[in-house]
Amino acid sequence: MAGPSALQRTLAPLRRVLPARFRDIPIVPVVRLAGAIGISSPLKPGLTIANAARPLERAFSMRNIKAVALSINSPGGAAAQSHLIHQRIRALAQEHNVPVIAFVEDVAASGGYMIACAADEIIADASSIVGSIGVVGGSFGFDKLIARWGIERRVYTSGDRKVTLDPFLPENPDDVERLKAIQHEIHESFIALVRARRGDRLDSRETALFSGEYWTGRRGVELGLVDAVGDLRGTLRQRFGDKVQTPLIADRGFFGRRLPGVSRGDLESPRGGLSLAEDALSTLEARALWARYGL
Repeated sequence: MAGPSALQRTLAPLRRVLPARFRDIPIVPVVRLAGAIGISSPLKPGLTIANAARPLERAFSMRNIKAVALSINSPGGAAAQSHLIHQRIRALAQEHNVPVIAFVEDVAASGGYMIACAADEIIADASSIVGSIGVVGGSFGFDKLIARWGIERRVYTSGDRKVTLDPFLPENPDDVERLKAIQHEIHESFIALVRARRGDRLDSRETALFSGEYWTGRRGVELGLVDAVGDLRGTLRQRFGDKVQTPLIADRGFFGRRLPGVSRGDLESPRGGLSLAEDALSTLEARALWARYGL
């Protein structure tokens, strides 16, 4: 068998210092999509299309990539933001003709699962939580509390529906009926999206698939919500070889610093101080989402 040519021996040292895209080393950029979706506060920005778009576009724009990996860890949140991120991933995948693989960490539920459905494959840990294909909304009722303290609620509007579901007023059955109609419409759109993306992989015998119930990653494989049990590093090395490079694509500003999602000015309320009350409420809302899945 003939050995390497003189040219090959000469070029060999140079190949080690060339960028991976010039050395036939497989590259799979990784975009991490984590946190409650659309639930933002001045101190803790949530996952939105605004802060996800740039890393996604950078990942898909890299040269000679084999695929784009999504590392997902989200309990869900805002339906519109979930759908916008899903749509952006699909648009970029089609534009660049690149396959997408989603890897579920602790949870990809509700809106988090909607984002995972943008991938061509979904890989989850055996103990991950997946599913929760439904719509939920909640509030509090303070009308009896303020009445007890002799507080009068005064609201002035130019529209009959401007105080729909006001937590300081008694609950109106008509308002609840309208809210449920909107939730049903969003739920039907969610179901149609999952059916379109997962197709025949879904277990048609399972009647609870779209009930809002959730399952472990291992059970998700049986139901067709997930394609396989595994992890990002192991799966990519098995598929593309031990030398596969998986650069994490993060949104960065000047001097290479990672952008936190807020500027100094965003930390100030219109009254000149930190909006600590808003931050606390957002934190509690996000915490409640994670707690729904035992996390």
